[in-house]
Amino acid sequence: MGGIVAMSSTINASTASGGGVITTADASGILQLQTAGVTGLTIDASQNVTFAKSILTSATAQASTSGTSIDFTGIPSWVKRITVMFNGVSTNGTSNLLVQIGDDGGIEVTGYLSTSGYVNAGSQNTADSTAGFLIWNGVASNALNGAFRVCKVSGNSYVGDGTVSASPSFVSGSGSKTLSGTLDRIRITTVNGTDAFDAGSINIIYE
Repeated sequence: MGGIVAMSSTINASTASGGGVITTADASGILQLQTAGVTGLTIDASQNVTFAKSILTSATAQASTSGTSIDFTGIPSWVKRITVMFNGVSTNGTSNLLVQIGDDGGIEVTGYLSTSGYVNAGSQNTADSTAGFLIWNGVASNALNGAFRVCKVSGNSYVGDGTVSASPSFVSGSGSKTLSGTLDRIRITTVNGTDAFDAGSINIIYE
């Protein structure tokens, strides 16, 4: 029969805040949290924390090679940040890109405060949008690489910001939007809604 390694827990211990729970590791200095015999979290003697699973959840990448919009749905209600990743994304036109968010009532296409701009060999320009978080495009042959983040502020209010390269241009943008409900979907499209994607892929990670 295997031995039992002693660990201890002290309830309402004397801590800096005047009370709490202290769990002391065994002689190895390693503390593990388990459920059904499976370790979910490990803290070693140097206070390094290791999670059995990533705290980031990745969706399935979608090819941005056709169509006028790309949707990601089923985003959990607890999500606080979504990162949209662009990998060699281009369209067959010059319309700027939009990142739009929505709830169970659908994607919302009004009420954004968003600005994006580019710098290219000393030249620069900016544009605004109320239809989504704007990402400057401007050239049909651009291949966009980078990320745009949408972060929850409180309630149903969100801010967005990101940078992408559109060689030889550098593109940056930011904005804000308050939804009518809990965010559960995100869409990548264009301002004119007719330019089609023709290269690359797009994915999201959320946390």
